[in-house]
Amino acid sequence: MRRIIGVGETVLDIIFRDDQPVKAVPGGSSFNAIISIGRTGTPCIMATEVGDDHVGDIVTNFLKDNNVDTSYVFRSKGTQSHISLAFLDNNNDAQYQFYKNHAVLTMHKKMPDVNKGDVVLFGSYFAVNPNLREYVSTFLKKAKERGAILFYDLNFRASHIKDLPEITEYILENMRQASIVRGSAEDFMNLYNSKDVNYIYKEHIAPYCACFIYTDAANPIQLRTPNIAASFPTKNIKTISTIGAGDNFNAGFCRALIKENVTQPQSLCNMTEEQWKPLINTGQRFSAAVCQSLDNYVPKDFIAG
Repeated sequence: MRRIIGVGETVLDIIFRDDQPVKAVPGGSSFNAIISIGRTGTPCIMATEVGDDHVGDIVTNFLKDNNVDTSYVFRSKGTQSHISLAFLDNNNDAQYQFYKNHAVLTMHKKMPDVNKGDVVLFGSYFAVNPNLREYVSTFLKKAKERGAILFYDLNFRASHIKDLPEITEYILENMRQASIVRGSAEDFMNLYNSKDVNYIYKEHIAPYCACFIYTDAANPIQLRTPNIAASFPTKNIKTISTIGAGDNFNAGFCRALIKENVTQPQSLCNMTEEQWKPLINTGQRFSAAVCQSLDNYVPKDFIAG
């Protein structure tokens, strides 16, 4: 049985509108995706760390309630969970402030076993954090060796631009391990000060990973592979919040890899545009569903298809 394995940090997102808190929900890039995947009944695991506190209890119970295997949710005595403040603007886009304590790290413990055909979803600063790099890198290399499909979401925030001299090589290492790299227009402005998709792919992605997905809010999604340069239009929807939009594109895409029986990383480069279409479309459907609520994940009654 194929599984989707999410690797990343978990935070409690406190959402503000007009400077007033309106909701608090567990979040994190891979976390949001895995909750949505769990709600579809797809076998999935979340490898993360949370604090030894009430927020950690909330997060762990939430994962269990949404059909996610919590065997690799690590907690150390005396640690605090991470908090994120998300401030929605007039367009319902969010600006973030993070409150994190990496003084005690627990991800060095045993990571999930990975089987051929499994999908590993990873990214954000968690995947390049120097304090975690040894453990994350070892896991990704082993997952690739065992024939898993590795989906890397850069999700690179402006707050980490100052860290680029230290972490650039880690980003490139992650791309080398990845089967697919996805990034948003914001990510590439932060990393390369460019929104030119062809330039980004040719100069910064293709030398390391052959398959690339570029998203830019409501603008068409761009796909680049050695044989394809394709654009997929997005649907015009009324948004309530864009928090989790990209994460849930990842969720839908990764689930579609299993539904469409894409089992081998090397087969991605040989797929036609028509074969990529259901993967991209499923990602869009998940993303659109999330944008129409204040939750970070698809509704429990969401029809995954």
